[in-house]
Amino acid sequence: MGAVGVGGAGYRRTVTPPRTATGSATPSARGKGRRRGARPSGTELLAAAVGAVPGGAERPGQLQMTTAIEECVAGGEHLLVQAGTGTGKSLAYLAPALTVDGPVVVSTATLALQSQLVDHDLPRLADAVEPVLGRRPTFAVLKGRHHYLCLARLDNSTEEEPEDTLFDAPAARPGGGTKWLGEAGRLGKQVERLRDWAEKTATGDRDELDPGVDDQAWRLVSMPARECVGAARCPFGQECFAEASRARAREADIVVTNHSLLAVDMLADRHIVPPHKLLIVDEAHELADRVSSAAQAELVPELIDRTTRRARTLLRPETAEALTAAGDALAVGLAEAPAGRITAGLPTPLREACTLLDAATRSALDAIGDIKSDDPDPVRKQQAKAALDELSTTAQRLLEEGDHDVAWVEKNDSGNRRALVVAPLSVAGTLATHLYDERTVVATSATLALGGRFDTVARALGLDAPPPAPPTPAAAALAARTGPGRPAAEAPGRRVAGDVTANAVVPATEGPGWRSLDVGSPFDYARQGILYVAAHLPRPSVSGLPEAAGEELLGLVEALGGRTLGLFSSRRAAQQAAELLRARTDLPVLLQGEEALPLLVRRFREERASCLFGVMSLWQGVDVPGDACQLVVIDRLPFPRPDEPLAAARAAAVDAGGGSGFAAVSVPIAAVRLAQGVGRLIRATGDKGVVAVLDSRLETARGYGPFLRCSLPPFWYTTRPEVARGALERLAKS
Repeated sequence: MGAVGVGGAGYRRTVTPPRTATGSATPSARGKGRRRGARPSGTELLAAAVGAVPGGAERPGQLQMTTAIEECVAGGEHLLVQAGTGTGKSLAYLAPALTVDGPVVVSTATLALQSQLVDHDLPRLADAVEPVLGRRPTFAVLKGRHHYLCLARLDNSTEEEPEDTLFDAPAARPGGGTKWLGEAGRLGKQVERLRDWAEKTATGDRDELDPGVDDQAWRLVSMPARECVGAARCPFGQECFAEASRARAREADIVVTNHSLLAVDMLADRHIVPPHKLLIVDEAHELADRVSSAAQAELVPELIDRTTRRARTLLRPETAEALTAAGDALAVGLAEAPAGRITAGLPTPLREACTLLDAATRSALDAIGDIKSDDPDPVRKQQAKAALDELSTTAQRLLEEGDHDVAWVEKNDSGNRRALVVAPLSVAGTLATHLYDERTVVATSATLALGGRFDTVARALGLDAPPPAPPTPAAAALAARTGPGRPAAEAPGRRVAGDVTANAVVPATEGPGWRSLDVGSPFDYARQGILYVAAHLPRPSVSGLPEAAGEELLGLVEALGGRTLGLFSSRRAAQQAAELLRARTDLPVLLQGEEALPLLVRRFREERASCLFGVMSLWQGVDVPGDACQLVVIDRLPFPRPDEPLAAARAAAVDAGGGSGFAAVSVPIAAVRLAQGVGRLIRATGDKGVVAVLDSRLETARGYGPFLRCSLPPFWYTTRPEVARGALERLAKS
C-alpha cells in the first residue's frame, strides 16, 4: 500500500491576512503613535484594569508588585517576586509591561496559564486601558515552529516515508505492533481534514483545529525548526504560518510564549523571540527544568532508522547501510545495558554504536553537501541534513563524556522505549550567560522562597546569591520548639517553623544586579486551613502505601465524606489508596489513568462526595476552588527518587565537592513540589480545609523538616489526629 497523501504537486492556498489577537487585520494596522507624549504609569494602568472589574479592588500585593517591576525596569535590575495564589499577579505584571517600549515577552510553563492570559487577562486588560493609553494595546502568542501547519511539508509529502505514515516502527506507538488497515484509514481521514483546514485557516495554529488530530497525523504536515530551510529558500516562505506568527510578535506590545521555546531561544543565541527590553517569567520555578530539557538529547534506534529512510535517496547504498548498521548496534547495546545513570563511562557496546553512528552520519552529511539556491528539492534535503546533524552531534557529545554532562539509559515499563540520553549536569551557567543579558528579567511564582529565602532559587536561575544567613533568634527558637518529639505551637496565626505571622512575608534577598520581593497572599491561611502532619506514623520505608498510612487516610476521608484530592508519590500508592477506599467506603473514587485527566477533574469538581487520587501531574495541574476540594492528602515527602538520573548526578557532584547533595539538591526539589501540592487546597478567599501529610518526617526530621515547613503557606499547624478529624467533621456538617 502506498503512503497516505497529504498534498500534491504545485499545492497552493488562498492566503487570508492573519489577524492579531486584538483584532487588527495586519500587524502594521495598529495605532501608529505608540506611547507618544506623557504616558500613564503602570500603577495607573493597574488601577484602570482593576476598576473595570465589577466589584474589583486593588490588592496591596498586586500594587506592590507593579511598583517594584517599574522600579527594576527603570534601574536595570532583575527581580524575583513570590506572589501567592490570589494575588492577581498576572495583572500586576501586565500593567507595567505596557509602559515599556517595544515588545514585552511573557513566558509561562503551562498551557493553562497561557490560555488564561490570552483568552481572559489580556483581552480584559486591553478593554480597560484603551481609554487611558489612547489606543488599544496588542498582543500575540508565539509558539514553536512545529505548532504551525507547514505548507511546504503539505506540498511535499505525497511520496514521503510510507513506513512513517502507515507502518511506524513498533516502539513509536503504545503497545507496539504494525498498524492495521482501519488505523491507516483513520489517519487518511485526518490528513484529508488537515488539507481542507489548510485552505481556511488564517494562522495554521494547531490549537485552533477543532476537533484536533493525533500526533502522527500532525507530524505529516508540520516542520520542526531544525528541518526548516528558512523563508528565503522555501517556495512557501511568503505564506509561512510560523513566519507570520513571528512577524505579529515583533509588532505586538505583549508576546506570550512558553518556557520550552524561551529555552530553545536562549540556546540558539536568542534568534527566535523578538528583541525586547523586559522578560517576565511566570511559573519561574519550572524554568531551569525546561532549559535542561531543551539542552537534553537522545539516541533512539527507531530515530536512526527513520532518518536513514528519509535520507536514502540522497545517499550511496553503502552509506545508508552504515547508518542502518549503527542503528542496529545501538539497539543491541541498549538491550544489554541496564536502565539508569551511566557512572563508569559508556559501556563498550554503546561506545562502539556511538562511534559507528558518528562516522556514518559524517559520511552522509558530506555526501548530501550544501543546499544551493537552485536546489530542486531544498525542503527534503534540509530535513535529511537536520536529522543527520542532530544524530551526529548527540553521538559526539556522548563520546566526549564531559564532566558537565550526565548520560543514562532509559527504558519504560512496557519495554517499547529504549534510549541513550544525555543532559547537562547544571543549567545555571547557561541561564547566567543567556537569560539576563540586555534585558530586565522579572521571575515570579507562588513558590520562589524556599525555606523562607530566595537564595536557593536565585542560584538555580543563574544569579549570584549570597550564602544563607543564620536564622534569626525567633526563628531558631520556634524551630527548636517544633523539632523531634516536640509538638508544634498550635496558636492560630503562627507560621510553621518561621518567625512571622500569617499575614507577613519572606524577608527580601538581593545580590549583584537583582533583588527579591514577597508580596504575600490575600488569603488568611491560618484561619482558612490546617496543616496536619501525622507525626505518630512510622517513617515511610517501603514503596507503595503503608498499612498505617492507609488507615490514617481512610479516617480522614470518612470524617469529611469525600471531597479529597490525594497526591501520591507513586502510581502504586495511588492505586492502593483507591482500592482501600473502594473496598471500605461507598464514596466515588476517581483514579488518574482510568479516564482522561480533564474528565476526572471535571467529575471531581461536580460530584461533591468524590475523591481524586493521582501522581505528580496532579500536584500542579488541578485548580478546584470551593467545597469540592476540602482535604488534600500527601502520602510522603516528594523527594526525587534515587533512580532519577539528573537529580542523583547533581547530588553526587555536590557530595564530591564536600557539600551535602541531599540538602542542596533533593531538599529544594521536595520543597517546590510540596509547596505546589499543598497549594491545591486554598484557591479562593472562601475556601477552607485541611492539608494532611502522612509522612512523619515533616515534623520529626530536625535537619530539613523546618526548611520544608517554612516553604509552605502559613497554615494553622497541628500533629494531633483528633484535631484534624474534628475540623473535617465540622466541615462535613457546614
